[in-house]
Amino acid sequence: MPSHLISCFALAGAILCEVAGSSFLQKSEQFTKLGPTAIMAMFYIASFYLLSIALKTIPLGIAYAVWGGLGTVLITLVSVVIFRQSLDAMAFLGIALIVGGVVIMNAFSSVSH
Repeated sequence: MPSHLISCFALAGAILCEVAGSSFLQKSEQFTKLGPTAIMAMFYIASFYLLSIALKTIPLGIAYAVWGGLGTVLITLVSVVIFRQSLDAMAFLGIALIVGGVVIMNAFSSVSH
């Protein structure tokens, strides 16, 4: 498997682990619940490890923007669907801008390839 493809899979895994870690951060209730706190820490450690693998072929600025941007969008979806939190129109606009920025950067930037 080509190393860039491995980096892309690692970045996807890092994003999913970050989203899972953030979900358990909510469940940890400010670190007062040991189980969710420990699970959160494990997911964050895994996320950073996978992000470090992604950085073998993906530039730091691109990887971090994709990791942070898509992580933000996914954790927002989790907060709406699982935690039943609501969003207003400006929140949806902000998320659309994040997605648009990630798409533009990956589709049109020569740095990302």
